Amino acid sequence: MSTDITSIPFTTMDGTQTTLADYTGSVVLIVNVASKCGLTPQYEALETLYEDKRDAGLVVLGFPANNFAGQEPGSNDEIVAFCKGTFGVQFPLAQKISVKGPDIHPLYAALTDAQPSATANEPSELMAKLDEHGLGPESPSDIAWNFEKFLIDRNGEVVARFAPDITPADERVLSAIDKALA
Repeated sequence: MSTDITSIPFTTMDGTQTTLADYTGSVVLIVNVASKCGLTPQYEALETLYEDKRDAGLVVLGFPANNFAGQEPGSNDEIVAFCKGTFGVQFPLAQKISVKGPDIHPLYAALTDAQPSATANEPSELMAKLDEHGLGPESPSDIAWNFEKFLIDRNGEVVARFAPDITPADERVLSAIDKALA
């Protein structure tokens, strides 16, 4: 795995300091998540994807973030209770971080540097709605909203990025994951 992105520390919900190097040999789907978003039902699809493909080497990593309209206001304990209680989430969750702005977590700064634009739906109703309300990203490389996805291959390379409204069950996501797992 490349040392840049895989050596950046983050903390899991149980308080363990870790890095992506701990997932060497796995394909990792990193998603910034939120509990009070219109896209929150994607938790169910993320868990299904994790259950279906973890034996093949896929890890889903959720990074709660409160960067978008206050849609992740809870404490780490509240987030875990919500995810497990509502969606049966078993995939690993990190402690809440910032995914954009001046306090962006170094991992997300590295992810957006490695993959500055996301595969997007064209046209995107979500992006049109965000723009209409002045909530769209300030730059094309910014995380647009909750549930944006980054795919990291077994060698630690960021190989894909998907817009928030591209669901985990979308053929583009599944195809990229299958290619990375092959």
